[in-house]
Amino acid sequence: MLTEAMRFAKVVVIDDVAANLRLLESSLRALGLSQVKAFSDSAAGLAWLQQNPWDLLLLDLDMPQPDGFEILRQLSERDRSCSTVIVVTALSDADNRRRGLAMGANDYISKPLDLPELLMRVHSCLQLSRASQLLKQERASLEQKVQQRTEQLSASFQSLVRSLSRAAEYKDDETGSHIMRIGASAALIASALGQDPEWVELLRLAAPMHDVGKIGIPDNILLKPGAFTAEERAIMNRHAQIGFDILHDEAHSPLLELAAEVALYHHEKWDGSGYPAGLKGEAIPLAARIVALCDVYDALRSTRPYKQAWSAERAQQLIRTEAGRHFDPQLVQVIEGLFEQIEDLQNRFSDSAA
Repeated sequence: MLTEAMRFAKVVVIDDVAANLRLLESSLRALGLSQVKAFSDSAAGLAWLQQNPWDLLLLDLDMPQPDGFEILRQLSERDRSCSTVIVVTALSDADNRRRGLAMGANDYISKPLDLPELLMRVHSCLQLSRASQLLKQERASLEQKVQQRTEQLSASFQSLVRSLSRAAEYKDDETGSHIMRIGASAALIASALGQDPEWVELLRLAAPMHDVGKIGIPDNILLKPGAFTAEERAIMNRHAQIGFDILHDEAHSPLLELAAEVALYHHEKWDGSGYPAGLKGEAIPLAARIVALCDVYDALRSTRPYKQAWSAERAQQLIRTEAGRHFDPQLVQVIEGLFEQIEDLQNRFSDSAA
């Protein structure tokens, strides 16, 4: 017994003998199928199958080209569980049966036809097709829901990251535009280095959190307009470790682990004179080397209560001078080719628009 959905299944018959074609078409309609397409021209039938969705094909093998085997070959990439094929042919020897099944037929019935048997096989194939289509739709729906939920979680997580980054700004004189520029410029450098796109995106999100540890620095030191004493400098330098402690994630979130690494090491210097660990050269993690470069350049180009913004030419000359001392010389070479794009970021994310 056909279900209501199965009655509207798209069934195609291809047979070059007109009498066979009429018999099959009328039998299928008598079964209750309402959408039956019949072709005596095998080329026209194949073209229709390639251009339209269908559920079941009744296919003769012994026809002028393209014969049934050629049609099976050209349909070999279809989803065999959703678009099923019953070979209906007089070529009933074992070799041809095996060949037809090997080329993608779901079932095989020999002429002369036993119509009740044929209709039972049609019913079984339509059940398979319908069940497979429903499963495919359900899978697609679940995948869409998972994708939507993943995007929602990602958006929420990124919002949390931005909020955490902004928390440090309220303790300092930096701006929301500054942290956006640091993330974008760090991603530019990482991409130019040929880093994996997933890592580039992680760095774009992690870099803005580089100074989150300033939350833990007393205001009388953090906001002091003049030079630090040695004791004050030691306290100020603790923000790198505080940032690491805030961001270090025991659940091993890749984003927070990268952000923690950047927070801890972005004040290290290529020549080993930085802090907190005095790391030298490539012992400094790549992400921290990139963010150090971006952070200094952006700070030079930004106006602060205690200084005017440097010109692009002056800031870029300092970056070149510090290659091999403060900065990784290879990264300096890379940023040389990106200064124009980084200056575009200065305009796009300007402090006046923050």
